Amino acid sequence: MFEKLLGKEYARKKALAKAPAGPLADFLAAGRMDRSADCREIPIMAIDLETTGLDPKKDVILSIGMVEVNNWGVNLGTAWHRIVRVDQAIPGETAVIHHITDDQSAAGEPIEALLPEVLRRMAGKPMLVHYSPIEQNFIDAACRKIYGAPFVTPIIDTLEIAQRVYERRNHLIQPGDLRLFNLRPRYNLPQYKAHNALSDALATAELFLAVADNLYPSGKCPLGEFLSKR
Repeated sequence: MFEKLLGKEYARKKALAKAPAGPLADFLAAGRMDRSADCREIPIMAIDLETTGLDPKKDVILSIGMVEVNNWGVNLGTAWHRIVRVDQAIPGETAVIHHITDDQSAAGEPIEALLPEVLRRMAGKPMLVHYSPIEQNFIDAACRKIYGAPFVTPIIDTLEIAQRVYERRNHLIQPGDLRLFNLRPRYNLPQYKAHNALSDALATAELFLAVADNLYPSGKCPLGEFLSKR
């Protein structure tokens, strides 16, 4: 609670002091953010994880998708998607949702090999997600296990932003309203196949650009107005 009151910058410095030399330390060293920065002028990294469940203590990451927002657009040349090799059988109900089978996972790479590239791509950029506890908690668990230090980064959460928009406009939020693929039609965005890490990262990036343009159609689009309160 005390650390939460002091903010992300305090947590980042504390994590950096604990992290061993290597990918996580390099990531944390580049993590200071200027809240007054214009989102139209800074790179932002959209990321999505597909997992076997919601609890990083017992569930695992199955796939990772990333794509960068820069020059106020989605840079498809930065798109990156990897299947994670896991050391347990993938539950049938999970395979039905994510379409990742045991054979596909076996052909992937372990999270220990993928995490350095994830951190390198995100270094110095806010992390853009839809419903931040998934990405934050699973990457944090992986960093603590592999590097012995926490994952700390500024987060833009399109679910949080959408919730704020609803509340400011006194709109009643119905169950499912804040789901990624229910929000997109409100901004005339096309529908993609759900539960693919890369297409979900792309969908989140497009939603952020549409919402931010709607809120700030001209002039500066301040980063601090979009950062997660979590």
